[in-house]
Amino acid sequence: MAKRHYIPITADVPGVNDGQRAFLRKVIRTALAAEGVDFPCEVDVRVTNDQGIQEINREMREVDSPTDVLSFPTFDLRPGVLPGEEDADPATGLIPLGDMAISLERVQAQAKEYGHSNRRELAYLAVHSVLHLLGYDHLDEGPQKAQMRGREEEIMAQLSLPR
Repeated sequence: MAKRHYIPITADVPGVNDGQRAFLRKVIRTALAAEGVDFPCEVDVRVTNDQGIQEINREMREVDSPTDVLSFPTFDLRPGVLPGEEDADPATGLIPLGDMAISLERVQAQAKEYGHSNRRELAYLAVHSVLHLLGYDHLDEGPQKAQMRGREEEIMAQLSLPR
């Protein structure tokens, strides 16, 4: 990718090492590239547990339960419509796309449930979140969900992590 993306990853749970952080950054950069994000941007990532994500869910969405991943986009985008240079933070020159939080407990439980590796599940949730930051949604059971699922599968195949 021609331009750098800033992807800070904070973890408030043990076991998140530099290799996992590098993997998450690779996954996020691959998803951004697949969606045509070739400008300097920022995506903030928090890796937590069920309790941590439940607190975030309660504070931000007024939903008092844990979940696997939460996405908080900076902009109200639609798939294929990206923010412009005018949206960059003047202090950094980066366009802040938003924040994501991932529960490592859910990663492990869902990987076991779906019969694949923790690595694949972590990648899937990160890709899923990036797509939300870029305006994809799956609230309906129709075309929007199908579009998002199709993009997820294409990006996961690029990462050599298909179903």
